[in-house]
Amino acid sequence: MNLNQVPSEEIGLDAARLQHLMALLQSEVAQKRLPGAVAVVARHGQLALLDCVGQCNPVSGSAMTLDARFRIYSMTKPIVSVAAMMLMERGQLLLAHPVSRYLPEFGAQQVATLVNGTLQVQNVSKAATVHDLLRHTAGMTYEFLGSSPVQRQYTQLRIGARERSLTDFTQQLAGLPLVCEPGTAFEYSRATDVLGRVIEVVSGQPLADFLQAHIFEPLGMTHTAFHVEDAHHDLIAEPFARDPDGGVQMRVMDVRAPAALASGGGGLTSTAMDYARFLQCLLSRGRMPGGQLLAPRTVDFMTADHLGNLPVFSAGSQALLPAGHGFGLGFAVRRQLGGAPVPGSPGTYFWGGLAGTTFFVDPALDLFGILMLQAPNQREYYRMLFRSLVYAAVLD
Repeated sequence: MNLNQVPSEEIGLDAARLQHLMALLQSEVAQKRLPGAVAVVARHGQLALLDCVGQCNPVSGSAMTLDARFRIYSMTKPIVSVAAMMLMERGQLLLAHPVSRYLPEFGAQQVATLVNGTLQVQNVSKAATVHDLLRHTAGMTYEFLGSSPVQRQYTQLRIGARERSLTDFTQQLAGLPLVCEPGTAFEYSRATDVLGRVIEVVSGQPLADFLQAHIFEPLGMTHTAFHVEDAHHDLIAEPFARDPDGGVQMRVMDVRAPAALASGGGGLTSTAMDYARFLQCLLSRGRMPGGQLLAPRTVDFMTADHLGNLPVFSAGSQALLPAGHGFGLGFAVRRQLGGAPVPGSPGTYFWGGLAGTTFFVDPALDLFGILMLQAPNQREYYRMLFRSLVYAAVLD
């Protein structure tokens, strides 16, 4: 995907306002609240902004570069969701199929309920489907979203440990109870990790190999992988050792060597421009140089709201979906202009990563933005700041 930089006014964006965005990020660096960042704003298939501030590694003092490698955590999910939809388009996978059709270990799942303070389990009334994995309605959860009895079981088993294989991961996860009946509520979860294993079984390839051959190579995402090669370790963006606001600093994963677990929910590293190529493909409704990665209608289907009137199960998941938003197949999706505390057109879709990376795509304005940084504890502030200032620069 070729994205050329042009004067921002040619594509309806105010240059002074985009520079104000970079100046504010630079001021955050100067105040030592932000190590460094790379920002991308693109419209109509052209780059209006590609710039960086601060340091790549605050310990060594190395300057941030445009080709810095970032742990993108949950920004892995849209990529893996696209991979699953590619298999659907080939007729190798149906979203309506139960997960157990591909992973038999999920054939006897149980759901947990608290009765008079005691955890009780019973068989699910309806099996989770591939569709449920994609839209996070499979009844699974994340251990860091709360401290329910099921979430404590996730923590005790270290379910996200990167030392176990994806096969071992799904075998262990399948034995844990669900927090709610599949298909009845949105609960952000390790479902996309399970989806990664489904992709392996259906395609006959390790997840990393499938992504490399069918997404990264076609789109020219040459710096995206589950770890960073030795030759590029000096390009790995790092957070501060201590939280600048005095909190407990989240430890980020070590991406210097391959891990046993290829986490489809959060394991990839990438660069700002690699991810920009991926988003431009989505914004072009699946078009890429020489053909289509996905059919236009498939992209439309993915980026529509798939929750409807389904409730959000936990307060932890509710915090991830702003007012006026639903969830599609790998992304939060804006339902209406008002309601949320950040601007965006109806139909805008977005997601972010635990260490601070974030993106949004606005099809109505033919616009997308990416902010790459590693500041886990400040991530919500920078996401809202970035989105607000990008929309402030739109001239039409």
